[in-house]
Amino acid sequence: MDALVFDFDGLIVDTEWPAFVTVAEVFGAHGLELTLAQWQDRIGRGDNAPWTELLASMLGTDIDHILIDDERRARKNALTDAQPLQPGVLELLEEADRLGLATAVASSSPYGWVRHHLDRLGILDRFAVVRTRDDVVRTKPAPDLFLAACEALGVAAHRAVALEDSVHGVAAAKAARMYCVAVPNRVTSGGDFSAADLLVDSLEALELAGLLVTGPDPTHDGA
Repeated sequence: MDALVFDFDGLIVDTEWPAFVTVAEVFGAHGLELTLAQWQDRIGRGDNAPWTELLASMLGTDIDHILIDDERRARKNALTDAQPLQPGVLELLEEADRLGLATAVASSSPYGWVRHHLDRLGILDRFAVVRTRDDVVRTKPAPDLFLAACEALGVAAHRAVALEDSVHGVAAAKAARMYCVAVPNRVTSGGDFSAADLLVDSLEALELAGLLVTGPDPTHDGA
């Protein structure tokens, strides 16, 4: 193993819960319910239609998409800016540094969003590479982001470990032929993570030294 490639949203910072809660609040204000199951299919990918289209469809009428999203986005951003690092992130980065592993971020979110939070939390310089939706044509579940991150690090994808919190992210990592550790959060838990090579409850439970001994297997294709 030569590198760790982290997803961002929901893995490094719990941005997923503020996103879901604030959209659900808007649906509730219109007398509708947005279920977690309805929201989960959007997580980890960058090709979703605006969530306001679902709202308009359920209401059966046209709405001011921009105004509704702008008002909700302000609350979401405020909640997200209050979120700390997810448990185990800093310790994992420190262990990777001790073991001489390169680290990168591969996210379907825009670069400005990712950089803002990495900088806010003081860990931007912990990553040699940051690749986002601004760097590729296809976002997750396509493998392009992970492949771009590995190429920038100068490592073969099968020699890198992907850390993901979403089913779509796991699919992207496996399509890139990477070893993948799934770390579901309170929004993504309950998804089908059977394609992952390893499933852990938290990054705190991941021991890189043990992973170096037991895997990844460069012949493993995830099939």
